[in-house]
Amino acid sequence: MLEIINGTIVTMAGRTIENGVVVCDEKIQFAGTVEEYDRSRFNITETLDASGKFVTPGLIDAHCHVGMFEDSLGAEGDDGNEDSDPITPHLRAIDGINPFDRAFTGARAAGVTTVVTGPGSANPIGGQFVAMKTAGVCVDDMIIKEPAAMKFALGENPKTVYTDKEQTPVTRMGTAALIRENLYKARDYMTSVDAYNEDNERDKPDYDMKCEALLPVLRREIPVKIHAHRADDICTAIRIAKEFDIRITLEHCTDGEAVLEILKRENLPVMLGPTLTDRSKPELKSMSFSAYKTLSDAGLSVAIITDHPETPIENLTLCAAVAVKNGMDKDKAMRAITIAAAQNCGISDRVGSIENGKDADMAVFTHMPVEFDARVEATVINGEIVYNI
Repeated sequence: MLEIINGTIVTMAGRTIENGVVVCDEKIQFAGTVEEYDRSRFNITETLDASGKFVTPGLIDAHCHVGMFEDSLGAEGDDGNEDSDPITPHLRAIDGINPFDRAFTGARAAGVTTVVTGPGSANPIGGQFVAMKTAGVCVDDMIIKEPAAMKFALGENPKTVYTDKEQTPVTRMGTAALIRENLYKARDYMTSVDAYNEDNERDKPDYDMKCEALLPVLRREIPVKIHAHRADDICTAIRIAKEFDIRITLEHCTDGEAVLEILKRENLPVMLGPTLTDRSKPELKSMSFSAYKTLSDAGLSVAIITDHPETPIENLTLCAAVAVKNGMDKDKAMRAITIAAAQNCGISDRVGSIENGKDADMAVFTHMPVEFDARVEATVINGEIVYNI
């Protein structure tokens, strides 16, 4: 067992423990003060002294493409967009992720222990995201939840990709229509599957891989991560969610301040970013770090994301620090890269806070991660030290 001793334990579960101790194997077994700690209860095999340091939950990037668009490679390492077909819900991120992508090394060195990664935004329906650890050699052994979400994309990206190919969609109307068409097909397919399961005397519906992949969405088992920067696209995302009674999270939400009252009314999880980047396309013209304060102060559950490689994943804490510099509350910024990110992604039963029974994923920082001076001194995943300076 590993013990991390003498640090300030920032649990993100309502308690900050001065001069604390965390004991773990693959799961957290104890988190408390030195005075509460009975070392004889545990078979300690390794000690990490965190004197003068801050021990936090492992950080979470709630929307990125780590392992999909590989670092330092061109087409050979580009597995994020299957843009030969605009409707690809049956694609699984786990089949395109390279665990040896250098970005995983950068993530561990930055205290990022969980990434929610998957297809890009070329297609109106892009495929399935996975929530996974950032340490391992085989994706199957790194999974937290799969599928974690389905990816839809609205706005500029699908338009640009398919205008060049001279096929649908070339307009926002076309993008929304394709999404609706396939949700209707999947809903009819679901009705037929359910009827057959209830009465095997009925004809069994022909297997449809695309419709099958959309069933967890229609059954509200997983959310849809809807790429939407512009205000009208945000509203279209909400409209489609209501039409089909599906769960969604708003990804990027660049124009969120312009539709703040609507966001407050709908109270949907927001994955905000990337903001530490240039305004490389028209949809980003209103990009501003002020949105982090505005949306979080309005009571929305905000996660800070890098959208790696748009912002390199090792800069997740820098994004949080700049958000704080622009007025975001420090505690809300911390939540946005830990427990709120986990809650937004439906994985808070395992990660996002330091609590007994949760995965032993932690990072040791010199300062609080939302401060510019913060440096990572150690990262722990599943109770193993995977980075240590």
